[in-house]
Amino acid sequence: MSPGCSFTGHRNIDPMHKRHLEPLLDRAIAYAYNEGCRDFYLGGAVGFDTVAARQVLAFKLSYPDVRLHLVLPCRDQTDNWSFMAADMYDYLLSQADSVEYTSERYTKGCMLKRNKRLAELGDIVIAYLGHGRSGASQTVRLAEELGRRIYNLYPTLDKYAGR
Repeated sequence: MSPGCSFTGHRNIDPMHKRHLEPLLDRAIAYAYNEGCRDFYLGGAVGFDTVAARQVLAFKLSYPDVRLHLVLPCRDQTDNWSFMAADMYDYLLSQADSVEYTSERYTKGCMLKRNKRLAELGDIVIAYLGHGRSGASQTVRLAEELGRRIYNLYPTLDKYAGR
């Protein structure tokens, strides 16, 4: 079985990072691919997850052996999302090679279950992590405990932004 690559990151993307995020993600995806990853796992949240999923789909146009897998916390995840965010989510669902729900409905622990699953599936974890109080930081901690390779794009984006 080939190694997998998971993504985790914040829902809000720093405006100073937006210009460089997609090109940096493209390089990270190409790196993971060159390391043998063909299966890319995303948690389906607004923000970084959505940007990463779109970049994986774009990469897949040139590398058809790539598979996009969505690991979602629950079927009703988008109930309180904006129309545009829910529409993009539906598009990603339609393009995914597989969809896995860790819970049928939203529960207190469904996000943790999703985060654990992403940590388990990713031999390489590409993160957008700028602070430690989030689901993304939880996923990274879980992945570190499993000995996964973590690549956090946030510090590089801060350098590009002149910070």
